[in-house]
Amino acid sequence: MTAIVDAVLRGEIPDSKVAVVISDRAVAAGLGKAKERGIETVVIERNGRTREEHDQEIIEKLRKKGVELVCLAGYMRLLSPGFICSFHNRIVNIHPSLLPAFPGVDAQKQAIDHGAKISGCTVHFVDENLDNGAIILQKAVEVLGDDTAETLSARILQHEHTAYVEAIKRIAAGDLRLSGEE
Repeated sequence: MTAIVDAVLRGEIPDSKVAVVISDRAVAAGLGKAKERGIETVVIERNGRTREEHDQEIIEKLRKKGVELVCLAGYMRLLSPGFICSFHNRIVNIHPSLLPAFPGVDAQKQAIDHGAKISGCTVHFVDENLDNGAIILQKAVEVLGDDTAETLSARILQHEHTAYVEAIKRIAAGDLRLSGEE
């Protein structure tokens, strides 16, 4: 999230504005980083609600702010079908593997456990299935013989920051079109 906000503030992603940073956890580190940069933050906690009820409150806030693109960053919860339909082909996420390999949690550990020689990160559009949407771009990272999930994660994270910004730049510039779109 910080890499995206900083890129927008530097003008690296032209004609763009970060309208709001929303978290479902009041203690999320990203909230403080966004506030430091003058970005509005909102906490919308789950409070025992269904996923659909929680997502509906987020949808309403995003619509009020005029959000055109939703960028997930560290949001470790599946979105409801209603959320995905509300922002059809306008939700992006980053995942620490070369999808479709190693979806879900602990992707770096999965890569090491399977003996992968290359891993990396994938920026993709979000659809109804876990880590399944159309791929925007990928960055490869070699898996070293002595890697742990932590060391591999740290190397992948370096690429995640630049990959996510690059993908958003492409979207903002209108360089991407999903098949079937007019």
